Amino acid sequence: MSLKFHLDDLRVFCLAARKASFAAAATELGTSPAFVSKRIAILEKSLGVTLFHRAARRVTVTDDGERVYASAQQIFEGVDHMAETVAGGRLDPRGLLRVTTSARLGRKHIAPALSLLAKRYPALDITLDAVDRRVDLISENVDLDVRVGEVDEPHLVATRIAASERLLCAAPAYLERRGAPATVAELSRHDCVVLRDRNQAFGVWRLTGPGGGSEKVKVSGRLSSNNSEMVRGWGKDGHGILLQGRWDVHEDLRAGRLVPVLPEWHQPADIWAASSVRLSHSAKVRVCVQFLQEQLNGEGPFALRR
Repeated sequence: MSLKFHLDDLRVFCLAARKASFAAAATELGTSPAFVSKRIAILEKSLGVTLFHRAARRVTVTDDGERVYASAQQIFEGVDHMAETVAGGRLDPRGLLRVTTSARLGRKHIAPALSLLAKRYPALDITLDAVDRRVDLISENVDLDVRVGEVDEPHLVATRIAASERLLCAAPAYLERRGAPATVAELSRHDCVVLRDRNQAFGVWRLTGPGGGSEKVKVSGRLSSNNSEMVRGWGKDGHGILLQGRWDVHEDLRAGRLVPVLPEWHQPADIWAASSVRLSHSAKVRVCVQFLQEQLNGEGPFALRR
């Protein structure tokens, strides 16, 4: 069977499906509800399916309509990608941008920055997923993964968003009870609250000293989690020593709820963006990376505190 339909009719259908109203779609398109209804009827005839359940004031998508809508999104993403490739990324950013990052970095910095980005580029649709695991950008169809730590996958394009580091700290109550370690090696004899980070080996801390040399230590403790907020909360409760991003514990250090431990030692933990395309080849990826660089490095409310 040969299907023939206009992409413009498919766009009209998708808009009406999102609005759940022919009238609302017509208002956005600057046309009449009758025109919208006619174009959708032509599309239904071309596809041989009913796309909407029609009521007096509202329309709802049928099961066939849901399948057509999902396929249409893939078609439009493909068209946008082709246009960007041909134009070498010179087009204004548009279409769907899929971003992933870790939960706390996403909540405190990436999500509010993307909110501003969406206001600047109204043709850009953004999804943000918080995932505490390594993401396969290609198989999961992700445009950009914003992560703490370097990008070691050779097939990905890495761009540094901001410089940062992890530091050691603990609650004053813990240090009063157990004392402070004098060397990195002594950390193995302390209670440590360990974060199961998506980008590093569990319970192994590799630290860089004042002379640039590094030491590795195996740490353990009664409490661990893959959620940095839980780990930080347990640390403030006095359960042990933490290794967390300076930006993550900035407010607790300033308030005295946590204090530095072995302050001359740290772990490099820059914020990186990983993508499967070069920035010059994708306008939406390029503007997102550049915008995050501006927001996280500036003096605004979402900048990393170092």
